[in-house]
Amino acid sequence: MLATHLKTIVAVLLCCIVHSSYAQKAQKLMPEKTRILFVLDGSGSMQSEWDGGTRMEIAKKQLAELVDSMKANKNVELALRVYGHQFPPKPQNCQDSKLEVPFKAFSHNELKAKLATIQPKGTTPIAYSLEQATKDFPEDKNYRNLIIMITDGIEACKGDPCAIALGLQKKGIMLKPYIIGLGVGKDFTQAFACMGKAYDARSGKDFRNLLGYVMKQTLGRTTITVEMQDQNGQNRESNVNMSFVNRITNDVIYDLVHWRDNKGKTDTLQIDAAIDYDIFFNTLPPVRLDNVQIEGGRHNTIKAKTPQGGLRINLKASSEYGNIKAIVRKAGELQTLYAQKMNMTQQYIVGKYDLEVLTVPRMYLKNQEIKQGVTTEITIATPGLLNLNSLLEGYYSIYQLENSQEPVWVDNVDVGTNKTMAVALQPGNYKIVIRAKEAKGSVYTIVKKFTINEGSTISMDILK
Repeated sequence: MLATHLKTIVAVLLCCIVHSSYAQKAQKLMPEKTRILFVLDGSGSMQSEWDGGTRMEIAKKQLAELVDSMKANKNVELALRVYGHQFPPKPQNCQDSKLEVPFKAFSHNELKAKLATIQPKGTTPIAYSLEQATKDFPEDKNYRNLIIMITDGIEACKGDPCAIALGLQKKGIMLKPYIIGLGVGKDFTQAFACMGKAYDARSGKDFRNLLGYVMKQTLGRTTITVEMQDQNGQNRESNVNMSFVNRITNDVIYDLVHWRDNKGKTDTLQIDAAIDYDIFFNTLPPVRLDNVQIEGGRHNTIKAKTPQGGLRINLKASSEYGNIKAIVRKAGELQTLYAQKMNMTQQYIVGKYDLEVLTVPRMYLKNQEIKQGVTTEITIATPGLLNLNSLLEGYYSIYQLENSQEPVWVDNVDVGTNKTMAVALQPGNYKIVIRAKEAKGSVYTIVKKFTINEGSTISMDILK
């Protein structure tokens, strides 16, 4: 009997574990595989002397060594496109660009062999080469697509490499390219910054180091922690949806609800460093971090000031009042931030807010302060009920009478064919103005004054 009971308990526990793991299945934040297209400058200027050799000799040697070192990485596929290497400089051929080695598994030896045969000749059609690269990447959402360009010059064919690179990123064909210049000068990085990440090597050794750095950026394990901080810089905020938006395409790459343990420690996330992000913390109002640069191949800490406090509006009301809400705006602003229900607590970024409570009549509460870690509570007086009897089909309007000021219109009452009706109103002094539809003149208008007390009910007979 005991053995049977234990088996039942184990079965129930296993069922719970399976259900829990299914319900909390982790997002896959990074594709497992990467495709890297090397775009190599084969124009005539690559024959020029540089650091004890020609630019082409140094580029081919260092690139071949890099390709050789990547053989063990089964999750990376490589391809090679070369431009300016098929035709002489005159006449200028601005379509001199060829995919010499396409993407496939274990293309390392083929790529190295092809590199050995490349001889510089012609011009520099960078924009055209990037445009042709759209055909080089097989369509597969399980891969990240990257371009690493090696060049000693800028566009020579009146194309717009920046526009082409931006278009490729917006179409989701590739992530931002990495461009390494071979002793071009400081103006090079400025000219190519609009395309992606641009670096200029000052020597052959520097070029080798930059190649290694770029590979670390693109393939190294990149992690982040996100610290949602209070006003004192303490890591206390959490449980807020964070949207990581690709700054180029405006696509949401990650939607994650922030987590931290009871000691304030946040979890570590692995993300793609080849994307520049705008990060939105979907608080009320949202907090935004623009152009967040992630350093690849290392751990990054992202800090955001998101101090919050609570707001609760307490109101006890009968069913006749309906589902009352309060329109919340930042103090002094017209845009609606949120429509908050009664008797619930909502978090807001600390600051001052204007409230328009949709009671009858409406209530306007200005400069309500939300403080960090505190719930601001506002209690609205319980409404009373006006029971209207012996209703006539006609035109009814209610006005508030306060402090000897001019009457303030509150609401029109649509009685339809009803003979009785209950109207919920906040405590105060009122009048109701009525003219029956069948009345043959304005002089038949009826005016009745009344007072609503908190939580009370009064009855009014229209015909008396």
